[in-house]
Amino acid sequence: MQTRKGQSIEDESMEIIEREIGSHPYKGDEWKIVRRVIHSTADFDFAGKNRLVFHKDAVFSGIDALRSGKNIIVDVNGIIGLLNKQNLTDYKTNIICDISNPNVVNEATRLDKTRAQTAMRIRANEMNNSIVVIGNAPTALLEVIKMVKEGITKPKLIIGVPVGFVCASESKDDLQKIEIPFITNMGRKGGTPCASAIVNALFKIVREN
Repeated sequence: MQTRKGQSIEDESMEIIEREIGSHPYKGDEWKIVRRVIHSTADFDFAGKNRLVFHKDAVFSGIDALRSGKNIIVDVNGIIGLLNKQNLTDYKTNIICDISNPNVVNEATRLDKTRAQTAMRIRANEMNNSIVVIGNAPTALLEVIKMVKEGITKPKLIIGVPVGFVCASESKDDLQKIEIPFITNMGRKGGTPCASAIVNALFKIVREN
């Protein structure tokens, strides 16, 4: 629960963002999400050259999944640490992260894959109608895209904003070519704070509606 002082700081921060952002292409709930990402990263590029990109059904699909208490499958534990725990409790959300699962480590070593790839692959069933959130590992996002194309899983929403220099931009480009609703961004930027901010913003929209 936010304290009165904490809320006043957040409100002031949002006012600063509104003043400084200038023109932008976002409206309604999409702008609420972009603004939350800017607030969490202090980076206006998420409305500029590294702008967030929304599938036309992304917000609706995300809201529907959260209201229904669907799984949230994440690539790294850091995302869990930045999510609003009251939301997770109130909506009975099951968070899944297998990046440190010993079986995943062993299987990834055996197959010469990354842990992030393997962690996504073993959750194909739980991924159906869920929200997949990737903020760190491009290989995780590429694996999810591959699984979707193979027809073995169908998430409700993919939030794919991995940060990095190797395949980060390319994985986001590939995400925009599939039919599953997505939220992503352009370029190399992204990361755990960006990914968790998108989820927290979606929860806030759910509470407001």
